[in-house]
Amino acid sequence: MTTPARSLGSPAVTLSLAVLLVSLAVLVGASGLLNGSGPGPCPSEMAAASGTPSPSATPTLVPTLGYPTPSPDPTFASYLVQSGDSLTSIGRAFRTTARSIAWWNRGTYPSLDPESPRYDPNSIRPGWVLVILPGMTVDDENPPSPSPGPTGSPPPASLDPTLDPGISPGPSPSPSPSATPAALATLISHGSRTSGKIALTLDMGGRLTPAVAIMNWLIGHGVHATIFPTGVAGSTTDEGKAVMALVKAHPELFDVGNHSWSHPSFTTLTAAQMAQQLTSTEAAIAPLAGQSTKPWFRPPYGSWNTSVRQGVRAAGWRDLVLWDVDTIDWKPVADGGPTTADIVAKVNANAQAGSIVLMHLGGYNTLDALPGILSAIQSKGLQPATLSELFGL
Repeated sequence: MTTPARSLGSPAVTLSLAVLLVSLAVLVGASGLLNGSGPGPCPSEMAAASGTPSPSATPTLVPTLGYPTPSPDPTFASYLVQSGDSLTSIGRAFRTTARSIAWWNRGTYPSLDPESPRYDPNSIRPGWVLVILPGMTVDDENPPSPSPGPTGSPPPASLDPTLDPGISPGPSPSPSPSATPAALATLISHGSRTSGKIALTLDMGGRLTPAVAIMNWLIGHGVHATIFPTGVAGSTTDEGKAVMALVKAHPELFDVGNHSWSHPSFTTLTAAQMAQQLTSTEAAIAPLAGQSTKPWFRPPYGSWNTSVRQGVRAAGWRDLVLWDVDTIDWKPVADGGPTTADIVAKVNANAQAGSIVLMHLGGYNTLDALPGILSAIQSKGLQPATLSELFGL
């Protein structure tokens, strides 16, 4: 008996062809991954693998496969309401909406509860501390509970709108609405996003080599920067004194800031101890550098809270300088730190107008990364500037 032929459109033949096509696709995909012709990684998975260039060469970035870093959960920032503020202006500064701010703060301030008959978003008072998720908005169909913030913890130290949410401040109590706020140092993590300028900042403490070589490279290329020495590194070591002499010889290129005397976490100090750290450094560094460290203070470890802001301002330093691009150049490659190309890639990917880039004069691959950093900055149409130039002082 002859078996009738199946047409190409029959279900059995169609299923067989589908199985064959899927098998071929799997084999081709596997071959591509083995011979390197498959699809490349997404930009966040790219790492540099070109080796260390000479100081005069721009490093070549070569993508390699890697694993994406999980994004952290959003972190609440907080804002101390000033005279003349409105929920709308605060929301605009933090890239969110007035109604979202109301939802997040309804547990603390009942007049901001959109579900309450007492809802009055147009009545906020100076001294209130509002918790905010920068860049996020609330879905009115799924509002947060009346107690915002992670695990019911108190809100962090109050932030200025110029502070990016990636910095983790130390804990501090929230002031009562009726309290008169003490004078606080201004938190800075970046300047104007329309300035066309970028601030390269280099801390000096701990490892000092190749500090002088980095300074000479900056001078040779006319690069403006701000140096943050500790009092110990800048005034009691030969290399530190040489760096301060170069700052003094080139006031057109360099600002100098205060990085404390011995690099303690200021969140562990009393106000008197903070003042001692700051004034001792000023007394030692200012004559060597030919300029005052005021108004710039960079807290060791980037650690701060409201008490730190109060103590620093009381001691005479107006601005607490953080950053929005951290190269992590202080960490050696052997311990998971960045290569030369990693540093360049990070600046290239994250720097924008107004950015404050954190580097170190004792960074392991900082000197070799500088040519690529400068090239990346220039390709974005940005001009290196001191903090004074960035903020128009």
